Amino acid sequence: MSASNGEGTILFGGSGFMGPYILRKRPAMVSVGRTPPPTGNRHVQVDSLGDLRALRDLAFDKVVYIIGNTDHHALERETLPPEEPTAFDYHLVPFVQTMEQIKDRPIRKLMHFSTILIYDEKRLTLPVSEDAPIDPYKNRYVFSKHLAEEACRFYSRWVPIINVRMSNLYGPIPLERYDLIHVLIRQLLREGRGEVWSARPERDFIHVEDAAEAVVRLLETDYEGTLNLGTGTMTSVGRIVTLLEELSGCPVSVLDVPVQGPMQFRVDTTLVHRLTGWSPAISVAEGVRDTYEKMSAWLAR
Repeated sequence: MSASNGEGTILFGGSGFMGPYILRKRPAMVSVGRTPPPTGNRHVQVDSLGDLRALRDLAFDKVVYIIGNTDHHALERETLPPEEPTAFDYHLVPFVQTMEQIKDRPIRKLMHFSTILIYDEKRLTLPVSEDAPIDPYKNRYVFSKHLAEEACRFYSRWVPIINVRMSNLYGPIPLERYDLIHVLIRQLLREGRGEVWSARPERDFIHVEDAAEAVVRLLETDYEGTLNLGTGTMTSVGRIVTLLEELSGCPVSVLDVPVQGPMQFRVDTTLVHRLTGWSPAISVAEGVRDTYEKMSAWLAR
């Protein structure tokens, strides 16, 4: 059923960050959710993942599931107001609701998205492979992602699942996001200055266009299981600061505050390259410029 134009594939989360980039690459892919995507793809309105009756007459055999909340700093707080959704409400409950309703359909592939934050930073060996030790109990955000991964294991008896552990995703987006590059760009555009806690950490930053290309290629493979998605290279926060200062002409203060997480991190991309032939096409310098220029144009409207 599925075709290279996305026919036979549905995507949950088309109005978020990566969803629109995937949908643009596959014009016949169908968006499912509360909010239509900013693309020309067909959209099926679903107000709650607890009720997917709107999909009864829709023919599909592949699913891309990108539902969640990336503001992990907020979700890691020790105390949340009683009325505020928890990390489990974003990452576990909706996924289980979805799987219970589609597990008996003839699905050939489902892609679920987790995080590289699940790896045990005290036992890392670079580059980080898919079988590296994990520490799922470090905070609520990571624990919720771990439980969603365990749900993937459970539902894999019915549905072939690829669980993608995403690295540091960035790229142009008109919505609020809470990742380093997005936060810095918004500070520079709104306040004429920015600040970071430390310039020392080196991270694996992947542009959303590159990530989306890897996703659509992975949909055509027979692989099942966990897979890391990043560039396999490291870029320091200091390098990001320098690029954005040059682009904006505005200063970024480095506070030299201790930060959590490993000082160096990059994923092993051997598996995704072997499965698909994919390699990242956008350098950090190109990607940061693309992100800054497009977000600047959006905020100026």
